[in-house]
Amino acid sequence: MTVITISRGSYSRGKEVAEKVARELGYECISREVLIEASKDFNVPEVKLIRALHDAPSVLDRLTHGKEKYIAYIRAALLEHVKKDNVVYHGLAGHFFLQDIPHVLEVRVIADLEDRVREEMTREGISAEEARRILLKDDHERRRWGLQLYGKDTWDCTLYDLVVHIKTKSVDDAVGLILHAARLPCFQTTPESQKMVEDLALAAEVKAALMEDFPEADTFAKDGVVTVTVEAPLVHEDKIIEKIKGIAGRVEGVKELRVHVIPIT
Repeated sequence: MTVITISRGSYSRGKEVAEKVARELGYECISREVLIEASKDFNVPEVKLIRALHDAPSVLDRLTHGKEKYIAYIRAALLEHVKKDNVVYHGLAGHFFLQDIPHVLEVRVIADLEDRVREEMTREGISAEEARRILLKDDHERRRWGLQLYGKDTWDCTLYDLVVHIKTKSVDDAVGLILHAARLPCFQTTPESQKMVEDLALAAEVKAALMEDFPEADTFAKDGVVTVTVEAPLVHEDKIIEKIKGIAGRVEGVKELRVHVIPIT
């Protein structure tokens, strides 16, 4: 049992690889489903969530935490799926959202630009020039997204356990490599790694619940005990603690809540 994330650029055939891997393993294959659930759970239009994942944050976004709010919702929805184990997730940010979980196999599928251009031309019925322009713009935005939100380049191979180049490998070759890696002992779910996922999922749920009122709050969970840390003037400490407990205390799975207010200097 494991969880597989597949990061890919547009028209790199990563979706096809992900779906075949999921079929071979009998796993759930998810991508847009996470956005739909986040949209429903947090009452946010799906288009805003799509933009949050694909467009780099603007100056206004960084000041108002606009994209961070939507990304917190998406992360919470994804971790709910990952808690069930046996999942293949293909799409942007999976390797960021699930960092440091031992049984997550993080894969990057790449393809040559010209092959991607031909694929987009065929599917969309557009010229080579237009296809190339769109792909380069999309790649640029995705790289900016990772750098601005996480300080990491999505093209950095050190972020992944496995990088597969479709030009030198077929889709079936890529699937075979991923299946072999997924069956290695190091990617098998253990009680300890499953507990890590459950703690991360609970912390993410509380973070998402607090985003509207406390977007800069940090959350940490262990065994149902959730710690929330927020910077604020100490004169408002009692009111802040009361409000955070009122919001976070309603999240299912929270057994105990600890709030730390760090004075703003």
